Amino acid sequence: MSDARRTEEQSVRIEEHHDRVIATLDRPAVRNAIDQAMVDDLHALCERLETSPRILILTGAGGVFASGADIGQLRDRTAADAITSINATVFHRIRRLPMPVIAAVDGYALGGGAELAYAADIRIGTDRVRFGNPETGLGIIAAAGATWRLPEIVGHARASELLLTGRMLDAEEALHWGLISSVHSPDDLLAAAHTLADRIAANGSRATELTKRLLLTPPDQHLGLVGDVQAELFDSAEKHERMTAFLERKKNR
Repeated sequence: MSDARRTEEQSVRIEEHHDRVIATLDRPAVRNAIDQAMVDDLHALCERLETSPRILILTGAGGVFASGADIGQLRDRTAADAITSINATVFHRIRRLPMPVIAAVDGYALGGGAELAYAADIRIGTDRVRFGNPETGLGIIAAAGATWRLPEIVGHARASELLLTGRMLDAEEALHWGLISSVHSPDDLLAAAHTLADRIAANGSRATELTKRLLLTPPDQHLGLVGDVQAELFDSAEKHERMTAFLERKKNR
């Protein structure tokens, strides 16, 4: 039985388990638009997960992931606000969490909502998912990660098309592009996210953390780092225990 507890927060509902946290964006009246309160809630969550690493599942309430930044707040932001990179800063923090982040996306993931999904390590969706970055149509740019993360995910040419046209991708195209790795019915989405989390949690936690760190490391820095990372794991008790258990299972087949 999981050691779970549930707390209610203003913009993000948090469900905590011993090996994972489920964070549900919950502003149904505005389709989970990302406002300053939600940013603050996400920063608070990151602070907990940085000190107590667990898998994070991000999802949205009411059949929507996040419809974007709160336009009412965004319209009133100034050049000084842009320089502080309000959304980009918290999305970067989510991207850099020690353990993997899974985005379980249903319905609209637009603008800042799409960029939040791009910050995850793994994205899955429903058959009614819609991704898009309409920022240029509003006279601004996608400045919270789309211009650098989206090319890494789908390639430069496809990212250019999506960001420069502002069009939306449906589930079929998002799957074809590799933006999401699987498609599920809305009723099965969270269960599919937990299945992924189960597979991750079954592996060595430190090996998982270090694998994620290497995945986020520029290629030209790998050669010097990968040996140090593997050296740490080779001398770990967990490596010895897991390999011994593997050999025992193989011997008893």
